[in-house]
Amino acid sequence: MRHVTPWRVAGVVVVCLVVTYLILIRIPSDKYVLLVDQAHPVAPLVNVQGGKPAKSGSLYFVDVKEERASELQSIFPSLLPAHSSFVPAGVIVPPCSTPEQANEAALQEMAFSQKVAAAVALRKLHYHVVVKPTGVIVSQIIPGLRKTPHGPLIPTHVGCKLQPMDVVLAVDGTPTLTLLSLQNALARVKPGAVVRLRIRRAGKILTVPIKTIDDGGRALVGFDPAQLATFKLPRKVTIDANGIGGPSAGLAFTLEVMQQLGRNVLHGHKVAATGEMELNGAVGPIGGIKQKTYGVRKAGADVFLVPVGGHNLRDARRYAGPLRIIGVRSLDQALHDLATLPPSS
Repeated sequence: MRHVTPWRVAGVVVVCLVVTYLILIRIPSDKYVLLVDQAHPVAPLVNVQGGKPAKSGSLYFVDVKEERASELQSIFPSLLPAHSSFVPAGVIVPPCSTPEQANEAALQEMAFSQKVAAAVALRKLHYHVVVKPTGVIVSQIIPGLRKTPHGPLIPTHVGCKLQPMDVVLAVDGTPTLTLLSLQNALARVKPGAVVRLRIRRAGKILTVPIKTIDDGGRALVGFDPAQLATFKLPRKVTIDANGIGGPSAGLAFTLEVMQQLGRNVLHGHKVAATGEMELNGAVGPIGGIKQKTYGVRKAGADVFLVPVGGHNLRDARRYAGPLRIIGVRSLDQALHDLATLPPSS
């Protein structure tokens, strides 16, 4: 009978562990991981006809790196870089979409947010801006609703019926050219009833029936809408986001356009900003606020402007450390709060 030495047993165990590691690191999990990316200077990305870079202060925008988590990372989250977070895969890639489709939708969101940022900035500086609403797009799918912060998730019935960047043309036959018309049409729907959405997707017109759920007496379909429009601007504004997607840099781009056209927005401070810029000047909530806050800290900014909504302000303050956090609801508020900061040292 062959004698089995402890060293041989240990060798077999090591080989098994290595094989297991190699298998688990290659198997994708049902999660994505959000990673910290250092905040980026905005000025090199924005070119305004007749504009000039800021003489003092600096402005940053923030993003989050997204990667599909492996099964190994899912089982052993301690292997992730510092300040990372897991999110369900459906948050990044909607049901029935491919990663490529989700990325394309994010790039389209970024492109539209740049136009909105330029229009809002120029309008604030009293330039004549022509904005013509052309519909409402599906910005993000909402998988479910929590009526309390830690309560059960009430799933919506959207499923695969809607996709990001679908254009909503009508609700139960009522045209929805603007966000207000969409809100008014949905306000007439009884919670729990089936609503018929007429949408345009990749050049095709579809009618999609979706059962609503009750959101505090309102009928919730299960998507975040955004205004789609064409723009006629008096000055050419070009923004190159280097392949970064999503609408969350809208506030930063708006402030940079104003700064380059002579408005002293920064008042000498190192300012980072995040938030979706809406045509009416409101600042909407964004995702990945934990990673974005750490990204701002890595860049050494003094101040971080964050949306008040979506728990963004609460979570940014949680991870801020010495960083000054200012919660904003609108461009006007952001400008006022920056103007009333103590002088920079």
